[in-house]
Amino acid sequence: MTEAATPGGPAPRRRTATPVRRKAAGDRRPLDRAQTWAKARWETTRETFAHTRFKAPQLRRPSTRALAWIGGVLSVLAIAIAILIAIWDWNWFRGPLERLASARMHRPVTIAGDLKVDIFSWQPSATVESVRIANPAWAGPGDTAAIERIAVRIRLVPLLKGQLDLRLLRFDRPNVRLFRDLQGRATWDFSGGKKSAEPMRLPPIRSFIINQGQLRFEDAQRKITLSGTINAAEQLGAANRGFELTGRGSINRESFTLDVTGGPLLNIERDKPYPFDADIRAGDTYITARGAIPKPFDMGEFYMNTTARGPDMGDLFGLTGVALPNTPPYRLNGRLSRDGNLWRIDGLSGRVGDSDLAGEISVKTGDARPMLKADLRSRSLDFDDLGAFFGGAPATGAGETANAGQKVVAAKMAGQRRLLPEATLAVDKIRAIDADVSYKALSIRDSPVRLRSGEVRVRLDNGLLRANPLEFDLPQGKIAGFVNLNARQATPVTQLDLRLTNARIEQLIPTAAGGRPPLVGQLVGRAQLTGSGNSVRRAFASADGQVLVISPGGEVREAFAELLGINVTKGLGLLMSKNQDRVPVNCAVANFTAVNGVLTANNIVFDTKPVLSRGSGTINLDTERMDFRISGKAKEFRLVRLLAPITIKGPLTAPKVGIEPGGAIAQGGVAVALGALVTPLAAIIPFIELGTAKDANCAALITSQGREGVPAEKPAKR
Repeated sequence: MTEAATPGGPAPRRRTATPVRRKAAGDRRPLDRAQTWAKARWETTRETFAHTRFKAPQLRRPSTRALAWIGGVLSVLAIAIAILIAIWDWNWFRGPLERLASARMHRPVTIAGDLKVDIFSWQPSATVESVRIANPAWAGPGDTAAIERIAVRIRLVPLLKGQLDLRLLRFDRPNVRLFRDLQGRATWDFSGGKKSAEPMRLPPIRSFIINQGQLRFEDAQRKITLSGTINAAEQLGAANRGFELTGRGSINRESFTLDVTGGPLLNIERDKPYPFDADIRAGDTYITARGAIPKPFDMGEFYMNTTARGPDMGDLFGLTGVALPNTPPYRLNGRLSRDGNLWRIDGLSGRVGDSDLAGEISVKTGDARPMLKADLRSRSLDFDDLGAFFGGAPATGAGETANAGQKVVAAKMAGQRRLLPEATLAVDKIRAIDADVSYKALSIRDSPVRLRSGEVRVRLDNGLLRANPLEFDLPQGKIAGFVNLNARQATPVTQLDLRLTNARIEQLIPTAAGGRPPLVGQLVGRAQLTGSGNSVRRAFASADGQVLVISPGGEVREAFAELLGINVTKGLGLLMSKNQDRVPVNCAVANFTAVNGVLTANNIVFDTKPVLSRGSGTINLDTERMDFRISGKAKEFRLVRLLAPITIKGPLTAPKVGIEPGGAIAQGGVAVALGALVTPLAAIIPFIELGTAKDANCAALITSQGREGVPAEKPAKR
């Protein structure tokens, strides 16, 4: 089907399903009808464009009326912007800003003054007046901080990159009141109850100014009150001083002063350390420090060379929050540094009491309890300095070092003739910290027995203190074992297990200069005791357990052996003639059972060549008194034999030796003779007794005690 041709119009379009074929080059075949029509159409179109000329469009100049309309619109827009700027009030944003700050700080924050902002600058700035930050709900009414004016200026370009670069931070007349209650809640904790171990880190501040700041600090836990001033300006006081924090108050009812100074907080460079000095006095405790903050305004890292001196290291708890043991007066130096939650003291050196002390200490915070680690050592330890660790006192004689309180304790204990201190242990401090401390004394002097050296490792975990291993070296032999103090419960429980091995009696018994010891020989022993109480005396006064002392063999001065007999004639004669002859000791055993602080001697045996002595008695650790009775039987015929036991009675610090009263003693006055060792022989009434005692079976005694769980060495062969 085809369309009719229109005169003068294009050739009719043929509708056909037959595809149009292009005539290939060189193809002489005639064109079909479709090809003929397409060729004619193309020729007509080419002739039409050949006679047509295109001209570029020309812009028409707007009319005056159009220009007037455009100018009017722009003028109205400019006037609207000018009016908006003129009537704009940034105080419209005080409400949203208050709500945002309150949500972040978990307490009400109010802005009573004007809020001014300048954003048309490469360093935008803002000023806000009359800012109040309320106390948290648990602290009651009042403000944690009231600030008259806060000004801040930042750099815009770093802010677009997500970095905060403060060019200015200024506080005018801030009044800050900080408080921590007995439960450890602090008003400066803005975490909403979530514990945060991270130290305070501020962004870089080019200029930091505090004008006429007031500070009030109260800590119920550490018993601290402090009122002071804080200022930071271009120049304060002495040269190069631009920061000052001064405070006066009390700590544990003693005077407390704080002075911290530093350079100006202007033109601070991020990578240049900021120097500061500190001077702290708390009662008789005095601390000075000179240090620096490597990255200004990053309180998570600093270091300072520190000197501390005072009457008792235990007093440092109020300042540091770290529970340290009680000590005699001290003076120590070291480099204190902080790296996040890790505090370190390196190069520690100085003296505590009459002993030197050196080593390293670290404290890690941020967990439920601080963790203290220390490696300490002394070249020479004055043994009596350890008394203060257990609530007692060091020696207070000439040349000794002790504070005023310790001298009072020492005088009281001497007046009561007490060995065990009764000062209450600070169990709250033990529960407040974990610890792992190693200590070694290369030499020990002024000990009750001749100790050469000692070492101990003390570990404290959630109120459980373990001193294990605990070792003291003797000139020969050692004392070793452990001591546990469980302060996790209301009443602390103390457990000790100490062994005496390879010791020598003559090295434990003090003798006069140049004199020979009356008794020589090997000595071993063990003490296992468990008691409860919040002082050393109360713990021992309630102790249960066992104590065993054995001498498998040795020698004793014959004069003393005969007196144990009691061969008065020979014994006194040998003593008065200063005869140093000795006789063998076959065996000596003393076994005690402790029940509620009373040690009862189950078996006391002292077997020598001439005499076999047996005894019994008690040691009361509560009253610190002893009461012993020793009876001897001669193994040989004795012309003079006194049938009277020897008694040892009185306080542990000064027992008295005597003879039990009896008929024979009353008649002859032998008690006075034996006690004074000067009674004339004529006053002795002779008694005749055949020696009937046999050697005690020491091996059997030792074996029987070993079966009871107290190992001992076998007697040496002679």
